[in-house]
Amino acid sequence: MPIKKCRVCGNKFFKVPLLRYKNMPKAAQFLPDLKSLGSDKGINLELCQCSGCGLAQLNSEPVPYYRQVIRACGISNEMKSFRQRQFGSFVKDFSLKNKRIIEIGCGRGESLSIMNKFGVDAYGLEYSGESVAECVKSRLKVSKGFIQNSAAQLKYAPFEAFFILSFLEHLPEPNSTLRGIYNNLTDNAVGLIEVPNFDMILRKKLFSEFIGDHLFYFSKETLNALLKLNGFDVISCNEVWHDYIISAIVRKRIKLDISDFHKYQVQIKNGVEKYIRRFKGKKVAIWGAGHQALAVISLMDLAGKIRYVVDSAPFKQGKYTPATHIPIVSPDALESDPVDAVIVMAASYSDEVAGIIQQKYGRNIKVSILRDFGLEVV
Repeated sequence: MPIKKCRVCGNKFFKVPLLRYKNMPKAAQFLPDLKSLGSDKGINLELCQCSGCGLAQLNSEPVPYYRQVIRACGISNEMKSFRQRQFGSFVKDFSLKNKRIIEIGCGRGESLSIMNKFGVDAYGLEYSGESVAECVKSRLKVSKGFIQNSAAQLKYAPFEAFFILSFLEHLPEPNSTLRGIYNNLTDNAVGLIEVPNFDMILRKKLFSEFIGDHLFYFSKETLNALLKLNGFDVISCNEVWHDYIISAIVRKRIKLDISDFHKYQVQIKNGVEKYIRRFKGKKVAIWGAGHQALAVISLMDLAGKIRYVVDSAPFKQGKYTPATHIPIVSPDALESDPVDAVIVMAASYSDEVAGIIQQKYGRNIKVSILRDFGLEVV
C-alpha cells in the first residue's frame, strides 16, 4: 500500500502527486536475464510532496536492498580528484587528523579508502557482507551493520566525525538513521552529508531522474530541515559535482549551557533586596505586572517585601500577582497610598514610566529601573 504521509515530519502529502509514471523499472539493480523476462513487470511510481515540510518523496516501499550501498563501478579519476580535495579540506578545516571518523554506508570502501589517506582514524559501516569482506581484504576497518534506530550502538564509537554519501535518499526512516548517528558522536562532532540535488533536477527538468531506489528528492531547503530536525546545525550547504549533488557540512548540536542564569539571578536578587532594605516599613512598590515582572517577583521572593504592584492596564487592577499574591493597583495608588520608592519593571517601557513618575512626583518618590545588568537608580 502506498504511504500517505511524510516519512520525515508526519504531515500528509498534497492530494495530487507531483508526478505519476507508469511501467517503470522496479529497481535500478534488478536487471532481468533471459529466463526472468517473462516474470519481470514494471511498477507505477508516484512522486509526492509533503504539505508540511515540503519534502518530495516516493510513496512506495523501499527496494529490498536499500540497506546496502551498491555502486555499479569504481570511482572515476575525476571523482577521485574531487574527493581528495574535498576530504583534505574537511580534515584540515575541522582538525580531524588522528581523529576517529566513520562512513555510514561505505560500500566496498571506494570513498573510505580516499579518506584514509588524510591521517584520520577511519572506520566504515556497511550492511552487505560481501562488500565488508572486500573492505577487510583491502585492510579497511569496516564493520557489518545498519543503523536501524536511534538506540544503535556502533563499534568504536564515539566518533569525532562522520560522512554519508548518496545513501540517505535510499532510507525509509532517515530520522532514525540520523538520530542513531547523532548518538554515536562526540560533542561538537562534524559530518559531511551528500544527496542527489533535486533543485538541479527541477531547474533542468530532468524527468528521467526518478527510480524506486531513491525514496527522497532533497532540495537544499528540505535537506537543511531534515538535518536540523535531527540534531545537526548546518555549517554549509552547497551544490557540487556539476550541481548533481547537494553537499552539507554539519555540526552536532549540543544542549545549551545556561548555568550562569542562576548566578546572575542571585546577583540581581541581592541588589534588589539591598535596595529595598534602604526603605523602612514596606514602603517600596513595583511598577509593572507583565510576565517578566511577575517572574522576577516570584524568583526573588518579594512577597511581603513590597507594598503593591502598579500597572496602568485596567483589567489587571484589583487582581493579585500569581503565586506571590501581591495586590495590583492603578497608578492613582501612588497618591492615595504613597510609597518612598518605585522599582520600574516595565521592559521596553521602563524609561517612559520612570520619566512619568519623576515628572509627577519629583523627589517625593525615589525611582529605579530593573535593567538586564541589575538595578539602576534614576
